[in-house]
Amino acid sequence: MRLLHTSDWHVGRSLHGTDLLAEQEAVLGALAEVVAAESVDVVLVAGDVYDRAVPSADATGVFSRVVHRLLRAGAQVVLTPGNHDSARRLGTLSEVLAAGGLHVRADTARLDEPVLFTDEHGEVAVYGIPYLEPEIARHELGLPEARSHEAVLAAAMERVRADLLLRPGARSVVLAHAFVGGGQPSESERDIAVGGVDLVPAGVFDGVDYVALGHLHRPQSLSDRVRYSGSPLAYSFGEAGQQKQAWLVDLDAGGLAGVRAVPLPTPRRLSVLRGELPELLVDPGLASVEEHFVSVQLTDPVRPVDPMRQLQRRFPHCVHLEWTGSGPGTDARSYTERLSGRSDLEVAGEFVSHVRGGVEASAAERELLGRALAAAAAAEAAR
Repeated sequence: MRLLHTSDWHVGRSLHGTDLLAEQEAVLGALAEVVAAESVDVVLVAGDVYDRAVPSADATGVFSRVVHRLLRAGAQVVLTPGNHDSARRLGTLSEVLAAGGLHVRADTARLDEPVLFTDEHGEVAVYGIPYLEPEIARHELGLPEARSHEAVLAAAMERVRADLLLRPGARSVVLAHAFVGGGQPSESERDIAVGGVDLVPAGVFDGVDYVALGHLHRPQSLSDRVRYSGSPLAYSFGEAGQQKQAWLVDLDAGGLAGVRAVPLPTPRRLSVLRGELPELLVDPGLASVEEHFVSVQLTDPVRPVDPMRQLQRRFPHCVHLEWTGSGPGTDARSYTERLSGRSDLEVAGEFVSHVRGGVEASAAERELLGRALAAAAAAEAAR
């Protein structure tokens, strides 16, 4: 049997406020091409299907079309919720969806009930462990003393292994969403620490043939049988240049037969540029990144006027900008120090001057600002 291990789709996520749905549909749609070309039987999605608990209609539309393509390409799909998902929402109509080939394993109480597949060698049991928030899962699992992610996952795996004992000869796969010891994080994951305890030892997953992990966005192997597929897209500029992939997992009569990486397409690359604004706008060596998502670190000694608009004329997908200059035109004092001893009206007037490129507020505008600030103060005092 051949499986395709993916995770962390984060459908609906943006990059510094820029919508990524088109890029997500492109790369996730390419998974169907892998399914057809590699004769994949089952696609695994190890959590964080969506980027938020209540996804937008556009995000659910992308997900629906992607899954439809996977099913038409000949694979069934097994997925579990991650810490970004709502398990209850994702699990809605799960029995109905299973009839069409989409198996959603979102119920903690039933995590030891596998999705069963068969091939010429017999049975393959695929267990989906939803993200287990310790404070909630310890009650669902009947372990009120369990306070860490390790404790609730260990209890979940005990149930999985107990079920496997009743299936002699069955090969086994577990999907889980966790921060497992030895994994290297990226900038784009949401912390899942609870009380400072989030790491789970890889040994918790002993006793199964393959563990398809989700949560960390960098593809990596903790052992031959315990792996993170990583996210299909880069979701932070810290991942610029990272080759995204999925794992192609083969099971034979004896269990795990082999795993190999399948590179995924990059609909739009990420680039980080650094330099002074006039140079970045004319440097011919940057022609190759003009259609990339771009993050710029400006080193001009004086903060340029309206730099984002100027940059986007050349780099239309510039989505992030920071000024790191430290020349004679900068003020090295902290924000608190710069505001010390100044009235709200003075601060507001300086803001108006800043956004106008040095043009100060007129007397009439200062009067209007003063009235607005007075009204805000009165409203606050009346609370």
